[in-house]
Amino acid sequence: MKQHFFYLLVSLQIFGCSSENQINDIPDKLVVLTFDDAPASQYSVVAPLLKEFGFGATFYVCEFPPNYRDSTLYMNWRQIHALEKMGFEIANHTRSHAKITELSQTEFNAELEYIDFKCDSLGIPISKNFAYPGYRLNAEILEYLKEKNYRMARAGGSRPYDPLKDHPYLIPSWATDENNKSEIMDALQKAKDGKIVVLTLHGVPDIEHPWVNTPPELFREYLQYLADNDYTVISMRDLEKYVDFEEAMKLEKDLSKPLKN
Repeated sequence: MKQHFFYLLVSLQIFGCSSENQINDIPDKLVVLTFDDAPASQYSVVAPLLKEFGFGATFYVCEFPPNYRDSTLYMNWRQIHALEKMGFEIANHTRSHAKITELSQTEFNAELEYIDFKCDSLGIPISKNFAYPGYRLNAEILEYLKEKNYRMARAGGSRPYDPLKDHPYLIPSWATDENNKSEIMDALQKAKDGKIVVLTLHGVPDIEHPWVNTPPELFREYLQYLADNDYTVISMRDLEKYVDFEEAMKLEKDLSKPLKN
């Protein structure tokens, strides 16, 4: 019996899985919801609706200058902590929504470490998951993330995420606004055949940045559609159930693809 169990463990190791962390097949209709910039409506509108529908999500937080202290516009850290207590992932969007392509490695690390420190001080798990502010990226930034041992990073690109082709630091997504409903509904149909649809949302509504505004009624419509059509809706960290990130890190870092429409 002991010998049989030993050979079973060896077999699991050979095929790249273990009894503790088995990678699941990617189902059709797998969608990741992500929210950027920490506007106040993510606490007051978004979180209650997500809880109502039982969906997961990742909130990429920052202290957006110059008005991040205005609680009518942005979440405070007490509210961000409350989101984590609700079961949502809190992840890093830099301290100041920085133009990261203009930063030295030391400056970039300081932007990341500020968010990590705030999370740690509140008992929020420190995520190794990043979103590029303004979708700005270059080869240097990817190396900075690697040195900080990040697991994944979300970019733009308006196309589905293919874990067999897309490097984990270049995960593409679609951004919603009040005028692109047909584009988003079409995008959701692409969550099939091993591909995953990642959506980027901002405020619901977004007062300071109306060009990325998603009206609450439209957001509810999206959630209702996902629920009625049996989509699996998860956070970025839940991708660990479906993607072997250790293996995916070996993929080519194609910087052109995530920025293509």
